[in-house]
Amino acid sequence: MMKLSRRATTAAALTVLALGGTVAATAPASATTTKAAAATATYNGACGTGYKVIDSTPVGNVGKVFLTWNESTGKNCAVTIRNTPGTKIHMAVELNIDVDYEHNPVVDSGQYTTYAGPVYMSARGYCAVWQGVIGTATGSDSGHCG
Repeated sequence: MMKLSRRATTAAALTVLALGGTVAATAPASATTTKAAAATATYNGACGTGYKVIDSTPVGNVGKVFLTWNESTGKNCAVTIRNTPGTKIHMAVELNIDVDYEHNPVVDSGQYTTYAGPVYMSARGYCAVWQGVIGTATGSDSGHCG
């Protein structure tokens, strides 16, 4: 009697699993698209050839600021990119180096639809500091010393 009960329980569990898989496989497409992630900014190549993305920092939930490096020139480049281009909005990108004395950052700031920048700075032997602004959202970081 015990063996029959275990077999019946196992068979019922397998049936439920199989049915669940079938139901999930036949769910309407709208059910899966509602959970799709929002668009996120991707690097657009604005810094030019030879620049490789070495970091990115979210700018709120509306975009990213990308930090790139060109090994042959020893320069960093930064660009702030919106997740979704739209009407003109205040955007900015700032790039600096982390030193013990006052140093002027390079900045691009204005009303843009898609991205701010690129801005460049010689950084061989220094640590980079970067910031992006889109509307009222900001994001910043530092590092990549070299």
